[in-house]
Amino acid sequence: MTHADLAAKRYAAFLFDMDGTLLSSIASAERVWAEWAREHGLDVDAFLPTIHGIQAVETIRRLALPGVDPVAEAARITRAEIENVQDVEAIAGAAAFLDNLPAERWAIVTSAPRALAESRLAAAGLPLPSVLITAEDVERSKPAPDAYHIAAGRLRVDAGDCLVFEDAPAGIDAGVAAGASVVVVTAVQSHPTPGQHPAIASYEGLQAVADDGGVSVQGVPGRASVSSQTAPAQS
Repeated sequence: MTHADLAAKRYAAFLFDMDGTLLSSIASAERVWAEWAREHGLDVDAFLPTIHGIQAVETIRRLALPGVDPVAEAARITRAEIENVQDVEAIAGAAAFLDNLPAERWAIVTSAPRALAESRLAAAGLPLPSVLITAEDVERSKPAPDAYHIAAGRLRVDAGDCLVFEDAPAGIDAGVAAGASVVVVTAVQSHPTPGQHPAIASYEGLQAVADDGGVSVQGVPGRASVSSQTAPAQS
């Protein structure tokens, strides 16, 4: 799909990842995860790039650290992240873009727990959607497509008719696996963007247009980016 295709097509709904896609939580997330990594004797620089776009419990489980309970540790990290939202901010133009979307035409699909998602959205000044799919709603996290299928189902549309906004490889793969079209938001990422998907640096210059037939993206993509930053831990 090209940028021209993105603008020309009407979709049943927009499905948004959260961290790195609608808002940036990089500073707060990296503080918490870096401290946790140091506590467990991990190489912080090597560890942080491994946490993109998946649930905290899965990140910890993959390490197989002796004597570490992934569920308990993930809960502790989530509590710390909820207390550290002072640096969370919306991606440029995101609030205005969402303002034009009817409640039944969009959802947020995040690997973060619900309490953390609600805290970060509030800190960023972004609206809480009527459909918010979080870590508690799925048995398989991204890159499995489950969360996107659930979101589409709750909006009473087919995932294959939706446009997914993502930033991290796991989320991009989840959107593709769900059969959706995908646009990559590059505002806060440092990892390479898959070339087969159109990319936007921000929502500046873009407008969501809704009618009885669905929603579409109009305008010229903004060019603001934060290329020196790393994608957040949970998206």
